[in-house]
Amino acid sequence: MKKHNNVWFGLLLVCISAIGAYLVLLPQAKTEPVLLNCTSELFNKLDHATEAEHYLIVDLSHNGNKAQVNYRYFNKEGAPAGSILMQGRALASSSSAHFIHIEVTSKQETTTEEPMPAHMQYVSYISSLNLNHQGLHHLNIEVLEANALEDYAVVLFQPSNTVCGCRLLQGQP
Repeated sequence: MKKHNNVWFGLLLVCISAIGAYLVLLPQAKTEPVLLNCTSELFNKLDHATEAEHYLIVDLSHNGNKAQVNYRYFNKEGAPAGSILMQGRALASSSSAHFIHIEVTSKQETTTEEPMPAHMQYVSYISSLNLNHQGLHHLNIEVLEANALEDYAVVLFQPSNTVCGCRLLQGQP
């Protein structure tokens, strides 16, 4: 009788282990990495006669709850003007709403042009303000339009209020 109880106990442990492994691996199996390469032209009216023009490239990678956003700025000749690399965690995104919320927990900045582009100044200022006071910077990415067949999307980045055209390199936002 004791041997019979040990067999049932062993089968019960195997079943519990299998269910536990399934529940742990289930969210990872459903998560498809997302890679976007986005571009935008930035214009800043300095005064009536001069206008600063920069180009922005934003690379977004989102895999499970890990996210990285890399803002890269270039002047109109194509020379680097600076970059802001933000890392954090992606919160639940709704595929029907095409919305990704990222809690930025760290950032690294590099500047190669003085003064730095106005857009970069704003992103640097607001993210530093939030990271220094709250320990988090909230970044929202909304897909305004997407065409998976052509690997293209139009994306709005907030709080910088920037609309970019993006190539879908992997996954769907």
